[in-house]
Amino acid sequence: MDKIRWSKKIMAVFLVFAVMVNCSGCIGIFSEKAELKKYETSSPESSQKKEEKIVKLDWKESLELAGDYLKNMTHEEKVGQIFMVNLEQIDNRKGDFYEFRKATETMKSNIAKYHVGGVILFSRNIAKRKQTINLTSGLLHADRTPLFIAVDEEGGRVARIASNPKMKTTSFPTAEEIGKTKDDEYTYNMGKTIGTEIRELGFNVNFAPVADVKTSELNEEIGDRSFGSNPDKVSEYVSAFIQGMDKVGVCGTVKHFPGQGSSDGDTHQESVDIDSSITMLRKNDFVPFQAGIAAGADFAMVSHISVSKVTESAEPASMSELIMQTILREELGFEKVIITDAFDMASITTDYTSAEAAYNAFMGGADIILMPQNFEEAYQEILSKVEDGTIEEDRLDSSVLRILAVKIQRGILPKEQILSTPAPSASPTPEPTPISKEQKKAKQSKKKGSR
Repeated sequence: MDKIRWSKKIMAVFLVFAVMVNCSGCIGIFSEKAELKKYETSSPESSQKKEEKIVKLDWKESLELAGDYLKNMTHEEKVGQIFMVNLEQIDNRKGDFYEFRKATETMKSNIAKYHVGGVILFSRNIAKRKQTINLTSGLLHADRTPLFIAVDEEGGRVARIASNPKMKTTSFPTAEEIGKTKDDEYTYNMGKTIGTEIRELGFNVNFAPVADVKTSELNEEIGDRSFGSNPDKVSEYVSAFIQGMDKVGVCGTVKHFPGQGSSDGDTHQESVDIDSSITMLRKNDFVPFQAGIAAGADFAMVSHISVSKVTESAEPASMSELIMQTILREELGFEKVIITDAFDMASITTDYTSAEAAYNAFMGGADIILMPQNFEEAYQEILSKVEDGTIEEDRLDSSVLRILAVKIQRGILPKEQILSTPAPSASPTPEPTPISKEQKKAKQSKKKGSR
């Protein structure tokens, strides 16, 4: 196993070196950072609503505090942090009328049991303002380490909140329309408005904006979610959107690395390989991601597409060390949280078990695995491999450190809590989740029937 892993690393380094050498002039693309355009730092005087002052710690200080907190974490707590789940994965009850719109005792118990790093909510979970606030507040502090509470709020057709009129939030046009009719100032205010409105509802992470450059008209998965086909213009919009959310204290995400605007398939339905060379990726696809990183993106979401011309394999980008570690981390200089796209998509589940997918993604360089099809199986796989030494402690700590640092920097995990929180007890993981009243009744009736 170790020999195979080392041979993969050597091959990855060789491939990157080779493509850099063969791509004359490409190496310098990211050697000089473009000057970051700054936008207004306060609301116009005419605004009636006073802006809340957002305190954002320095990244270096956040990392130091994260290191202090990490020292008192168990293996179970650390492993839990690398997963973000939907509500069905922590409360598996069934029923046509149960829409997972309440923070149930089962959910809270499972969050505390597995120490999950975050949850993602969808339109089905969001009915009314008060209900949503109660839901997010009930989930946030279910474990001693507060959770990321995430949502996809891009504008256009992917707006889990604004698509519901009862939520009374601002609706925005598609990214494609914005790219044709609006400017980056508009996009900055869009990011700021979305950030403000979702923060009021209890969300601290937005999986937006889309940083894909749409270079194929056959692309339906991205389609009108892209700001356009010009990488420089897309970069302006992405940077502005990220800065708008940063201004109001919400984590922004650049997605879907390494860029799937040229694909003609849908990773929700099947495996997809794009025909891009490293030269083309550097010239087009990477540019908006670099802009988003420079603007302060806290997350980079990695797609399940494969880039066989670069990796020389059909391995999804979300499992590729070359894509995540060598390119995204080392070449583009991204220091914060790498998260996979959802692992319940057919492009993953067709070829991998939940355990295999989680392990491959984590060893490839992902910090957070999003929505594994079988969360408990994925969690146990990582935990067992940490405990038997297959996954080294340093590898686990490096991801958890970044996750905690973002939570600290954004005030999700307050500095005061770190300084005052004692170490966990010797047995931090609760007993298995107690069965529900309905399950008890069913069990009792079954016993009666068997007498």
